[in-house]
Amino acid sequence: MDTILVIVIAVAAVILIAALIWGLKRRAEARERERTQLRTEAAGHRQEAEAHASRAQDLAPRAQAQRDLAQDHKQLAVEHERTAQSHDEQAAQLEGKISTSGKVAARHDEAAAEREERLS
Repeated sequence: MDTILVIVIAVAAVILIAALIWGLKRRAEARERERTQLRTEAAGHRQEAEAHASRAQDLAPRAQAQRDLAQDHKQLAVEHERTAQSHDEQAAQLEGKISTSGKVAARHDEAAAEREERLS
């Protein structure tokens, strides 16, 4: 009976060791699959990062050109505002002259009317 018990224990030990080895092997394979998947994903993300970095590099000069153009337009707007104010002032002066000329014209019209009346 001792021999059978030793054989059963030996067979059980071999089965247990085989199951343990099989489990460890499956675990190692799963880890390797995960590592492969992670490498693939990392490569994809690197490629996307490079593409976006390249796009950012391409857009930087265009953005600066737009900033420069905006600055130019702001300066032009300031100059146009000054010019518009100057035109407003000139128009106000001319309107003042119109009023004065209108009054002078009215006085001369009255004077002419008086002179014409004296002629009659």
